[in-house]
Amino acid sequence: MRALLRLRCRPSLPLIARTSSSSSSSEPHEIPTIYSFLQPSIFAPRPRPQPPPPPPSPGAHDPAPRKTLPVADAAALESDLLAAVAESRSDDAWLAFKSLAAASRSPSPHVAAALVSHLAAAAATSKHRLGLKRAFAAAVFLLEKSPHAAPVPEPALGALFSALAAAWSAAPAVALVCAMLRCGRRLPAFSVWGHPLIELTRADPGAFAAFLKVFDEACKLVVEEKSPAEAAVMRPDRAACNAVLSGCCRELGSLADAERVLETMSAVGVSPDVESFGCLAFLYAWRGVRSRVDELDTLLDALGFSKKDFFKNLVSGYLKSGDFESVSPIILRAVKERRVGDDNGFDEETYSEVAQCFVDHARIKELAQLIIRAHEIELTQQSMSVEDSVGFGIVNACVELGLLNKAHSLLDEMTAQGASIGLGVYSSILKAYCKEHKTAEAAQLVAEISADGLKLDAGSYDALIDASMTDHDFQSAFALFKDMREARLPELRTSYLTIMTGLTENNKPGLMASFLDSVVDDPRIEIATHDWNSIIHAFCKVGRLEDARRTYRRMVFLRFEPNNQTYLSLINGYVSAEKYFSVLILWTEVRRKGTEFNHELIDAFLYALVKGGFFDMAMQVIEKAQEFKIFIDKWRYKQAFMEKHKKLKVAKLRKRNFRKMEALVAFKNWAGINT
Repeated sequence: MRALLRLRCRPSLPLIARTSSSSSSSEPHEIPTIYSFLQPSIFAPRPRPQPPPPPPSPGAHDPAPRKTLPVADAAALESDLLAAVAESRSDDAWLAFKSLAAASRSPSPHVAAALVSHLAAAAATSKHRLGLKRAFAAAVFLLEKSPHAAPVPEPALGALFSALAAAWSAAPAVALVCAMLRCGRRLPAFSVWGHPLIELTRADPGAFAAFLKVFDEACKLVVEEKSPAEAAVMRPDRAACNAVLSGCCRELGSLADAERVLETMSAVGVSPDVESFGCLAFLYAWRGVRSRVDELDTLLDALGFSKKDFFKNLVSGYLKSGDFESVSPIILRAVKERRVGDDNGFDEETYSEVAQCFVDHARIKELAQLIIRAHEIELTQQSMSVEDSVGFGIVNACVELGLLNKAHSLLDEMTAQGASIGLGVYSSILKAYCKEHKTAEAAQLVAEISADGLKLDAGSYDALIDASMTDHDFQSAFALFKDMREARLPELRTSYLTIMTGLTENNKPGLMASFLDSVVDDPRIEIATHDWNSIIHAFCKVGRLEDARRTYRRMVFLRFEPNNQTYLSLINGYVSAEKYFSVLILWTEVRRKGTEFNHELIDAFLYALVKGGFFDMAMQVIEKAQEFKIFIDKWRYKQAFMEKHKKLKVAKLRKRNFRKMEALVAFKNWAGINT
């Protein structure tokens, strides 16, 4: 623990060099510095060494010295290079650069930046690796041969490293960093090269091991830097250090490399945080170093850090090592130490790891015991939601992994052990039923939950009922709603509306009527006139007029006040079936009640009564329209009369019923009918 605590104090420790230099030619991951432009591929492996050439004969003459390039010609080549870059003529730009290099002339930094950036961008755009090879070769040549202080500006280097990362070219990227280290100049900002290289190499143990060497060398330069401002730019930040540490712990699994990175962090002034300690916890659990786990545990207590990541990483490490016996105690401890209003720190990823590993190794019984013991602890805690329980997390993970049958096996195992099953276990399986539209099974499981004395929340019922209605499983929806009412949940409105809407959309007025009749006395459900109107309208729509009339009578009996929509639905239903006498009876009832008439209701009654030949009642409707000052389009009713009663003679009607004759004459005079 003292060693770990020392890291938090940021001592100014000298970096200890690795046993072998990064420039050694004997290491398998070392990439040679190549800037020859004549090789077929600069990314090709190092060629086999050739035997040395024979010594020159005494009479041989030395080769002629290389001709120097006049300043004017060098300036012209730089201008040509910039013009070619501006016009995206990569080959011409490369030829200009080769001409400069052949004469030992290095282009100015801004020209070099333009060339390298252009070639890197061209490679990223066209997916053509030649441009990337040229950009790499140019950068290495400039770093090693240019007399300028910054031969390749940082933006151009950043573009090149990003292009190498996009092309998954780890070896050239590491080689480029080696060239940066060898040239003896100040390193660019770590963000320019370090971040892309970490992401590029961490998945490849060989490449990552090579990166660690250049990381060490770079951090050594940070420590040796005299200027605090320059050192701050070169220094890797905590996120980068944690990424490197994570690679050592999770990919390499190397205690030595991980602790070396911690020493490096301390030397450059970057202190570890919770994420750093989480990486170490994973590594120590994976490698079974229990003494280090205990030291880390004590250190976190001393520093006052949260242990959520600590527990999570311990579980992952033990699972990776196959130490299942150590997993359950860690999870149970995390549950015990959970703070009020907080979760236990385990997320879906952790629960998925636990579920998958235990299931793969046929440890269903142990997994069930873990859930049972965790539930016993959770019962003693306050303010914990169902979703935060271990049972929910594990069973939900099984469901999400497509292991619903294993979730059932867990449930059966817990039942066989006579355990009190938490609601979290049921809740997750119910959600799976909803997702897979197994509504009948869901309704049966809800009944079992209720029998165990557990209560689902209103949201769970709402989701199950919605799934049942979507699948047209109306009986399951009714059963679930009944359980919901018996559970005495205060909020029923959402599920009630879901059922009523679903039945309306599926033209099930009979089920609507029986359902409404079963809940009409429940004070938790606010039933209004429009609920009855929906049923009446549905009955009329399918031609079940007698059922519509019974529903109307039931509505009035229960003292729900009909409105204009109620009457319009009935009138339209009666007219469709040509039951005009029923309209007459309804008019008599409505007129007696003193209903407030609007234009739609007046129009519906008048049209139906004219079609039915009840002119005395039609004249009553006209009087009501005049009373309420409602405009009536006479042409519509004149047309209805001519369609239905064109051959009706007043003289014949006078002989049979004088009163009807008077009503007919009055209507014809009102409508302007002369026949």
